[in-house]
Amino acid sequence: MSAWVIVDTRISDPEAYEEYKALAGPMVAKHGGTYRARGGELDVVEDDLWSPTRIVIVEFPDIEAARRFVNSEEYAPVAALRHANADCTVVIVEGTD
Repeated sequence: MSAWVIVDTRISDPEAYEEYKALAGPMVAKHGGTYRARGGELDVVEDDLWSPTRIVIVEFPDIEAARRFVNSEEYAPVAALRHANADCTVVIVEGTD
């Protein structure tokens, strides 16, 4: 069953964040992930609890693959680049059959 990593990103340094994007993309692919949304146009139609800014959605074959990517040792220094240049909320959600 597919799973998605969903990230809401508020970028503080767009130029430096480009390095993160360049490094993260190949790692996502290596772990079986496919970008489904990557910062495209966003239309907030209701906002009771959450005000998203830049949404990234990555599909993985299953929840364990998503967890392996997010928690991998090779991704840790790349994630540090993201942390240094953006504030993020990251969730993993399992799909349905």
